[in-house]
Amino acid sequence: MKVRTFSIVAGSMACNAKCPFCVAHMTPANGISSKEPAVNWRNFRKACQFARDGGCVTAMITSKGEPTIFPDQVTRFLKELSTFNFPVLELQTNGILIADGETKRVSDEHLQAWYDAGLNMVAISVCHWEREMNKRIYMGEQSKRDYIDLPALIEKLHRFGFSVRLAVVMLKGFIDSPEAVDKMIEFARTHKVEQLTFRPVSKPDKSENEKVFQWTSSNHVPATLEAEVNQHLASQGTVLNNLTHGATVYDVNGQNVCMTNCLTVQPDNEEMRQIIFFPDGHLRYAWQHAGAIIF
Repeated sequence: MKVRTFSIVAGSMACNAKCPFCVAHMTPANGISSKEPAVNWRNFRKACQFARDGGCVTAMITSKGEPTIFPDQVTRFLKELSTFNFPVLELQTNGILIADGETKRVSDEHLQAWYDAGLNMVAISVCHWEREMNKRIYMGEQSKRDYIDLPALIEKLHRFGFSVRLAVVMLKGFIDSPEAVDKMIEFARTHKVEQLTFRPVSKPDKSENEKVFQWTSSNHVPATLEAEVNQHLASQGTVLNNLTHGATVYDVNGQNVCMTNCLTVQPDNEEMRQIIFFPDGHLRYAWQHAGAIIF
């Protein structure tokens, strides 16, 4: 069985954003609480070996909350990963603590240590190119806090040598049409973003949180939009890669663009889209099914 991506759940359920579609609240906690967990490093090394034996070249540090709340743990994960020589190391984040110059929770020293340990790509979750639109999702409409200066964050990460991916969650009234996709692509091109990914907001078949499930259901983009966007991107650019899990990668006037989905379980596919390591030592292959466990 081949493995495409090795996802590592760092940190806890703690998060500094208020995303109303939070998938972490809709899927099983699988041993994750609001406190920084102790990590079963023995099993983590076994999980790394499982991924490498499966031909996996990409390891991604993510979380059920926000991984950068515990930056020293991110550093430890990256140092452990370096032993296994994954060519691509990624960090998935909302970017707020990296951009926030006031709290300094994520310092320049952290960023340098992450780069030195091999981190290649920082993937920033966004919903729009406009600051106020992102604030509505990540901070809450009533929040007195401003959303981060996204262009400044991209520039900062580039300054440290990282590549940047903008991981766009497609929502009704936000990015919900080919025209909006074009504007997001232009934003990415303007700020020299290396990769741009579009993914419709998703929900599991059964949710652990009814409120989040209902919000997501009400703000889901039409089921036809993925095909419509793929057709539009194909007409505007060049298909570079059709990935086995259904994602398509394009070059659109020099901008790398990927249209994908959140499907993780494909029973008839000989390639696992991802395996997921949880701090308690369990290795799984789906977020939404507690029974999808390897060890």
